Amino acid sequence: MSEIPKNIKKMALSRDLKPTIRVGKSGITDNLILEITDQLSTKKLVKIKINRGLFQKSDFDSLWSHLAKTTNSTLVSARGNVGVLWKH
Repeated sequence: MSEIPKNIKKMALSRDLKPTIRVGKSGITDNLILEITDQLSTKKLVKIKINRGLFQKSDFDSLWSHLAKTTNSTLVSARGNVGVLWKH
């Protein structure tokens, strides 16, 4: 895996980057994966927010890894229920 550029990290941590994907009570579905992939093909970064209480706190690390792997992207930032994926 390549090193994430500083400007990408800075953009990912910015509060100006708003979540464009929200994961609701349906959870992680095939349609959600397709939407993330579509957004990653047009944008550099996609911020994803998962409803609180949907998953256990201990599950988030594996969840973010799974999303990055299935969308062929890199996890730039993950803080609790909010994560940012980058397509390089």
